[in-house]
Amino acid sequence: MHLRLLRLFLGFAAFAWGISFVGVFLSWSAAVDALQGLGARPIAYDPMLDYWLRMAAGAFALVGCWYFVLMIWPGRFYAAIPWFGGLMLVEGLILLFHGLRLSLPPFPFYGDTSACLLGGGAILYLARYARPEQHKSVA
Repeated sequence: MHLRLLRLFLGFAAFAWGISFVGVFLSWSAAVDALQGLGARPIAYDPMLDYWLRMAAGAFALVGCWYFVLMIWPGRFYAAIPWFGGLMLVEGLILLFHGLRLSLPPFPFYGDTSACLLGGGAILYLARYARPEQHKSVA
């Protein structure tokens, strides 16, 4: 049961980070439209911003790939799971600090922050159930 729950949270993290993969391939105008839908003001085209968008989207998507790997093979990579739970907690704290500092509106600030803090906390709490000796008798 605990291992299934851990896999569920790892899958959630894989999706939450991995959805950024779309940003690698969106046209600039589609990316700006998406960002405006999330609350951004209009953004003029700038080649460096276009580059940074692709860099950030690619990096986030690759992090999502690792959460997917952890979800599929938690026993093989059990030592990495607490690190990735901690990564989400730290990201949640970064988002919380800067979201409050910038007085951001609730959407998408609350969702992003909650996903990182709750997902990361759950992964960190459930990480011990990924140890191979923890789920051999259950499997």
